[in-house]
Amino acid sequence: MPAIDLNSDLGESFGAWSMGDDAAMLDIVTSANVACGFHAGDPAGILGTLEAAAARGVAVGAHVSYPDLVGFGRRNMAVPAAQLTADLIYQIGALQGLARSAGTEVRYVKPHGALYNTIAQDPVQAAAVIQAVLRIDPQLKLVCLANSPLIGWATEAGLACVAEAFADRAYTAQGTLVSRNRPGAVLHDVEQIAQRMLRLVRDGVIEAEDGQLIQLQADSICVHGDSPDAVGIARTVKSRLLEAGTTLRAFTGARP
Repeated sequence: MPAIDLNSDLGESFGAWSMGDDAAMLDIVTSANVACGFHAGDPAGILGTLEAAAARGVAVGAHVSYPDLVGFGRRNMAVPAAQLTADLIYQIGALQGLARSAGTEVRYVKPHGALYNTIAQDPVQAAAVIQAVLRIDPQLKLVCLANSPLIGWATEAGLACVAEAFADRAYTAQGTLVSRNRPGAVLHDVEQIAQRMLRLVRDGVIEAEDGQLIQLQADSICVHGDSPDAVGIARTVKSRLLEAGTTLRAFTGARP
């Protein structure tokens, strides 16, 4: 069985509004995608999540987004390329400062929500995101939807890419994520999710919504921190993978 990373979107609480259980998830995952304030997260909460990640040796990445607090970053936006690049440099830079003060560092970038899905297929916005990462730190890895054109574009530009699969999301026959606006887009059956991920790691395939098997090679598996029973899902996925002999480790490795 190959090694794989297990990640989750964390640091998304905002003021009096609590989102997910970061402490519990950080005891399970190997990488934490930490919100940067544009779709969720406030400075104090983000810092607390970074400190908890550092204490557990969990790798940290910048979970960048469109400027969309009201829509939790899940609304499509036609942001001009120059603005999008600047927005991402701003977010990554802010998280880098907080991470240093917490005794850790930002090792990768993972776009969130609508931005993630858009750049998987849209070369214009993808180029803006790629430029942001290259300009602030070309050593940062970029997390991309497995099998998406973004991997080729980013690799050609000189970025190291991480192919990602989603434990708690349904897939179309084309290998994209089923829209959250459609029934069944988010999966809830813990055992079904765990078995899907075990099959993915073992056989390199995942079942689409129509029953078709899709070839999918992934370096990391994501469990959304805001999903119902996210902790239970992540814990069960981890348990099933370990029982099968899979090694769980952060995809970032050691920096040169």
